[in-house]
Amino acid sequence: MLRTAICGLTVCLALSACTPAPESSEPATPFRPVLDDHQLMNWVMDPMADVIWGSAGSVITEAGEQDLAPVDDAGWAEVRNAAAAIAESGNLLMLPGRSQGADWNEFSAGIVTMGERAMAAAQAQDADALFEIGGQLYNVCVACHQIYMLEEDGEG
Repeated sequence: MLRTAICGLTVCLALSACTPAPESSEPATPFRPVLDDHQLMNWVMDPMADVIWGSAGSVITEAGEQDLAPVDDAGWAEVRNAAAAIAESGNLLMLPGRSQGADWNEFSAGIVTMGERAMAAAQAQDADALFEIGGQLYNVCVACHQIYMLEEDGEG
């Protein structure tokens, strides 16, 4: 009798392992990219990076040195917003259908990190940190473009 119960329990366990996992009650949220990679970079990322780069450091003209850092909360908010768009754009580049592999994702994750750091610098209104981060953002962009823009143009 004990042997029959053990065999029955074993069969039940084995059959339960064959049962498909219950489906999630939440349907997958569909996404539909509206821009291709070039448009995302040209229409979103580049203008937002220009806000960051145009708000850091200084320029020297005949009239003297001009500090580019924002001078009020509204200016810093504009930098923060641009940095947020940069960070989220890095995430967009890693979506299925956009991602071009591990290296691409590593560069894209670097964009996310630089966007986060620029947001923090803007929140702190730290012009020196923003200048440094702007340079790092530029380096991530250039490193990625040296690989992927050349390949797309057939030169890499």
